[in-house]
Amino acid sequence: MNTTRRGILAGAALLAPWQAMGFEREGGRKVLVFSGNQAVPVLDPHVRYDWSTRMIQQGVYDALLKYVGDPPRIVPWLAERYEASADGLTYTFHLAANATFHNGDAVDAEAVRFSFERGLKLNAGIAWMLKDFLKPEKIVAVDARTVRFTLERPFAPFISYVPWWYIVNPKQVLANVSEGDYGRKWLTENAAGSGPFKLRRFDGNSLIHMDTHAAYWKGWPMGEANRLAGAIFRIVREAAPRRAGLQRREIDVITNMSPDDMEQLAKLPGIRNEDHAGFTTFGIKFNCQTGPTADVNLRKAIAHAMDYDALIAIHNGGARLMDSPFPPGMESHISVPGIPRKDLDKAKQYLARSRFPNGDIELEYVHVQGLEDPRRIGLALLDSLRPLNIRLNIVGQPWTTMVARGSKAETAPNMTSVYVTPVGTDPDTVAYQYHRESWGLYYGMSHYENPEVWRMIGEARGMVDKPARLAMYAEIQRRIVADQPEIFGMIPNRTWAMRDYVKGFQFSPIRFTGEVDLYPMWIEA
Repeated sequence: MNTTRRGILAGAALLAPWQAMGFEREGGRKVLVFSGNQAVPVLDPHVRYDWSTRMIQQGVYDALLKYVGDPPRIVPWLAERYEASADGLTYTFHLAANATFHNGDAVDAEAVRFSFERGLKLNAGIAWMLKDFLKPEKIVAVDARTVRFTLERPFAPFISYVPWWYIVNPKQVLANVSEGDYGRKWLTENAAGSGPFKLRRFDGNSLIHMDTHAAYWKGWPMGEANRLAGAIFRIVREAAPRRAGLQRREIDVITNMSPDDMEQLAKLPGIRNEDHAGFTTFGIKFNCQTGPTADVNLRKAIAHAMDYDALIAIHNGGARLMDSPFPPGMESHISVPGIPRKDLDKAKQYLARSRFPNGDIELEYVHVQGLEDPRRIGLALLDSLRPLNIRLNIVGQPWTTMVARGSKAETAPNMTSVYVTPVGTDPDTVAYQYHRESWGLYYGMSHYENPEVWRMIGEARGMVDKPARLAMYAEIQRRIVADQPEIFGMIPNRTWAMRDYVKGFQFSPIRFTGEVDLYPMWIEA
């Protein structure tokens, strides 16, 4: 049946009667509707990334390389091949000849050079990945299809980060510069990409609508006949209307659902669940700079009081406890001896050494509004802290509010629950979360301070002796655990629920919590 987008695009109630009739269509093609709880406040690919933001970025932009599959592997994309020099200093990329931006301009070496230069000079978002090893003047467009990067010193993770440096059209960006901002204001809500989708409507707090780019240079894996007309990302804060929307076929794919919701949905006809072990860790970040949790002994007391079994129970068994800051499966991961588990005797011993030997304090625990699992974990923590005479104020806030608060030690909550997915397969992607340069970012909300650990993290980034590098990361893991900047929680399975007519879903553990790659997806019905 031919339905329209009028209810969704007008922001009509999710349970409007007309929507029960079937999936969205536009002309003779179908529109995939995806729903999650997290907004996309900034679309600029060089300024911000989180799961919802990166899902849209990956729709409208391309990078030189791309992560695919499980286990994750890096495949050529805008670059059809590359070479690295024996000394690990020079990387040369050769671009696909047919790649074009949405406006028809060629994706050439100058666009690549400009995009990396922009990311480095803005010094936001993705800049941390490369800025210590790559200078803008060392990026050279050799010819129209060849770009060369010369690093300041060897950097083992370089290739693992390249997939997240999206290429923008310099002509469009420079045409929209405001007061020398490198087009930052314009790219907040506009796109200048070459990806499989074109931005039609951007309302980062409620709805983002993308059209497929029929002339996409890479083609369509499902074939032209099955290509979507587009994709809609609907931001719905609460789980109940997302679940109802999926049941009524007004939404095709949903994420950010509780394990109980997923179990119930799996029993319904026409719905299937995707459930995968991933790299995403869940931790409770302590504010290590201000307030009571600046006291390491209090942090250790709380960590030893925590009911870790509750973490697994809340996920109905679909999770595994962390035994290190690094997820299992990542190169250099070790199981850190003595990582806290529930031990009230130890908890009370650490509390006695703290500035609050009798407890009698109230702490704030903040989670993302609308996420049921972190809320329930907060309740488990509340119960765990009662024997220490510590009260807990559980607060749900929108993601953007929580991250803004956590960006400064002065405003960060005592404890903030957060899911973090490594952005690459190299151990640097996790270790750097504990570096001083990560303060202000969502995974740096602990404002952890240990200059010796910072030095080790910086040194490990440039090491070329692999056994020595892995040994360094093993010591980094031990020292971070000893400082207890967070409660090292669990690694939940990654889950989505979708209608059974949705095809082409491809899981990769490198993708963030709710993120999917929309490019290979389509509707068969």
